[in-house]
Amino acid sequence: MFDFNSYTLPISDPVIKFLIILTIILFIPILSEKIRIPQLLGMIISGVLIGPFGFNLLERDSSIILSGTAGLLYIMFLAGLEIDMNDFRKHALKSTLLGLYGFVIPMVLGTLVGYYLLKFSLLTSVLLASMFASHTLITYPIVSKMGITKNIAVNLSVGSSLITNILALLVLAVVVGMATGEVDNSFWIKLSLLFIAFTLIILFVFPLIARWFFKRFSDNVSQYIFVLTLVFLGAVLSMFAGIEAIIGAFMAGLALNRLVPRTSPLMNRIDFVGNAIFIPFFLIGVGMLIDYRAFKDINTIIVAVVMSVVATLGKFLAAWITQKNFRFTKAQGMLIFGLTNSQAAATLAAVLIGYNIILGTNAEGEPIRLLNDAVLNGTIIMILVTCTIASFVTQNSARQIAISDQSGTENKMMKERILLPLSNPANIDELVALSTIVKSKTNLDQLYALNIINTEIGLAEAEKNAHKLLELAKVAASATDVHLKPLLRYDMNLVHGLVNIMRENNITDLILGLHVRGGLTDTFLGTLTEGILERSNVTTFVYHPFQPIATLRRHVLIVPEFAEEEPGFSFWLAKIWNIGMNSGSKIIFYASDQTLDIIRNIHTKHPIDAEFYSFDARSEMDEIVQLTRADDNLVFVMSRKNMPSYHRYMAQVSKTLNQHYQNSNFMLIYPVQSFLMHDERIDLTESSLLETIENIDVIGKTIAGIFRKK
Repeated sequence: MFDFNSYTLPISDPVIKFLIILTIILFIPILSEKIRIPQLLGMIISGVLIGPFGFNLLERDSSIILSGTAGLLYIMFLAGLEIDMNDFRKHALKSTLLGLYGFVIPMVLGTLVGYYLLKFSLLTSVLLASMFASHTLITYPIVSKMGITKNIAVNLSVGSSLITNILALLVLAVVVGMATGEVDNSFWIKLSLLFIAFTLIILFVFPLIARWFFKRFSDNVSQYIFVLTLVFLGAVLSMFAGIEAIIGAFMAGLALNRLVPRTSPLMNRIDFVGNAIFIPFFLIGVGMLIDYRAFKDINTIIVAVVMSVVATLGKFLAAWITQKNFRFTKAQGMLIFGLTNSQAAATLAAVLIGYNIILGTNAEGEPIRLLNDAVLNGTIIMILVTCTIASFVTQNSARQIAISDQSGTENKMMKERILLPLSNPANIDELVALSTIVKSKTNLDQLYALNIINTEIGLAEAEKNAHKLLELAKVAASATDVHLKPLLRYDMNLVHGLVNIMRENNITDLILGLHVRGGLTDTFLGTLTEGILERSNVTTFVYHPFQPIATLRRHVLIVPEFAEEEPGFSFWLAKIWNIGMNSGSKIIFYASDQTLDIIRNIHTKHPIDAEFYSFDARSEMDEIVQLTRADDNLVFVMSRKNMPSYHRYMAQVSKTLNQHYQNSNFMLIYPVQSFLMHDERIDLTESSLLETIENIDVIGKTIAGIFRKK
């Protein structure tokens, strides 16, 4: 029987504790929206109210600390996982500069203020300044939810976090070593070697292990637990190297960046669990640290105000200088400030370590600490103030950028509709995975799965199998938060039925799995696929999956000469660009010099990880086998007879693939043949064609600009 009298505050019953926290996680987003404050600020305030210095409902015990630590590492891991590596490399210098601004300015301000205004020792002042220099990407979930993680301001902020936090934590390690008398030549050698070793292990060994694991284990739970294991292993290795665990978690995210596509089910699970459980636990735990009673001490108030002002001013100046240097918009400058202003992880680590270092005792026998009680309490207040400011600034500036991005693309996109005809249950997951990777980010739910039932065959068994296949496709798509519309068709002629479905639903892209041969008379593509290619006029992908698409290192494209002269050029190229952006895999282009000039021009404006090689497939067909490696996807851009890029070597492609690539991934792309979509008459004047290309997406718009210049 439940006895209320046996329960006292703080509550220790694990069931009730968990219920209270889940209730907060459930209702805080609703309340935050009503009173118009950021959700993460609402979580922190709720932690203040239920914590030991509020209503004392819960104690900040080991369970809260464990969950909060996991949440903190999760935030840093997500930041590394979602960063656009192509933009990161492109803007590495800018990220480094922002990181140096964010470190040097707060360090100088903090040291001067600590030494001259607060009258601390030089060692204490330097340690205090390192707390101002670090920052935690606590507001990153805001920009992630608004879908602007690819904005250059976000990319620079995330990249700079690695610089500022490593430098700040190195200062912490050196100050602690000096305070305890451990700094000598061996200290520097040990710190350097361990840091280099842990970095190399995470960035080079982790991806090898992960690729091996993902190839062999497709179980959803196993993959997620494996990712978590690597996150915490990276954190432990970081601690062994003398650096805080958050750096290891961030580097683990960078290591897995290419192996967890942004549109994959695994990425969806990582986001979901983090935002639902781990990150809220961390925010609530931060709130439970805040003691409002510290305001009774005037010295604590002064220290807290000074710390909050200096930390905020230092990060604002760094963001403002970066904005002016690189001519960013005001919203981008404020977004950088919002992302880099919040203090939490490294700040808490530094203050707790400094507080626990005892330098001696005073006349009354009380310990003299490297960082005193006023700094400890002032740090908690500073965390609340900086997180509050960062939350409002990030939310407002992110909303402005999101609205601007939306208005810039609204009504300029051709409606993209992707169809997956299904027949083989063995390749459904990979076909769905390919469709989510090639689709544009503005395409939220225009995916269709189709099964055609031949009315000349027994209907009962056929209907049962059809519904089973469509349900498998729906489940695979729902794992990525993509809605897939199932279509069922009855027709005596499968090709006729599929072509009619494409016309009725205005399909723009068709993804087919390479058929399983039923007899010696079957052609390489199969009679059904060949019939579809003859009668349809959409961009068609014929895919042969051998290993999961997320584990592929490269996509090697063989592009025929004069490919750019065909109407479908920009359509299929935009999809290849989506593969590069959504999967992070390298795209290798083999094409003629004329075609490469156009593709390089696009790459300059919209960078992905790509390489370009001059190649003549007509005379170098025998060399194609030597171009690929293990974990590659070989892609042939095909054509039809009487089209500009058609050549007789394309008849040899099936032989090459049959002989050398049965145990590899490969894909054939058949471009749109004309702008007569679904037998509808469209004006084919030059201006009309350019307008049609521009409406595809940003890549198509760039291609249109190149053609217009020519």
